[in-house]
Amino acid sequence: MRKIADNHSKLLSLAGPLVLSATLLMWIVLLWIGWTLTFAGLEQSISPSHGTDPISWFDRFYFAGYLIFTLGNGDFSPMEGPAQIISIIATATGMLFITFGVTYLISILSAVTMKRSFAVSVHGLGESAEEIARSAWNGEDFHDLNLLLASFSENLGSLAAQHAAYPVLHYYHAISNTTAMPTAITVLDESLSIIKFAVLEKHHPNQLLLKEMRSSIDQYLETLNQSFFKPSDQIPPLPDFNSLQEEGVPLRTDKEYTLAFEQLENRRRKLLGGLEADGRPWPTDIK
Repeated sequence: MRKIADNHSKLLSLAGPLVLSATLLMWIVLLWIGWTLTFAGLEQSISPSHGTDPISWFDRFYFAGYLIFTLGNGDFSPMEGPAQIISIIATATGMLFITFGVTYLISILSAVTMKRSFAVSVHGLGESAEEIARSAWNGEDFHDLNLLLASFSENLGSLAAQHAAYPVLHYYHAISNTTAMPTAITVLDESLSIIKFAVLEKHHPNQLLLKEMRSSIDQYLETLNQSFFKPSDQIPPLPDFNSLQEEGVPLRTDKEYTLAFEQLENRRRKLLGGLEADGRPWPTDIK
């Protein structure tokens, strides 16, 4: 789908609904075929309500469909004996499927909404890591981030668990960068890397919250990295530290933060790999 769309967001945005629809359709078809074969394997399993015409494969298919969609028996009825019990079981599986299908659909749509809400919240702080770091600086420290880190960490942990439970979530592509999860994760993690490794420690936000937030990002990346993308072959550009210095943010020495970001290369390549899989560029202030 991504190759066909060639990074066109509007086409890629169809991938999630198409995969979800195909999944539900496959469940229906397999259930329908399974019960059709079950009735075909029973000798004299169904009979027409009127007349004595022989039962065809189409009749069995029609009868099984009526049962699993809980519409009744249609123009046929089960023969006395095991076929009657099996008909009840078929109807029960149909009811369970409808209940499960609706629950699954609601869970997916709820998770998609949560993903996009999270992305919007992150992008509300800034469109790049440098902008978030500048916005979070209050002139003395980054303690204003504490409440946001606690909230973001909890939400991202839930999203990671939902991605593990519902892999179809990864195919839901956002049209705009503002609602794009890969971009939000990248700017959030990169801004935390700037604060943790480039800013003097005494100005950091709560260390426990900072550690928890980065751990949640690790969990999210690990969940998706197992199946949906691989680390990029390219190395992302370094942040624009000059813009932070101009804002009065107290930084470590050039050598210290450059070395720290070199050690973060694998982590940053994972982030870039997620962006490339979503057809998006690395967000930066550097033009």
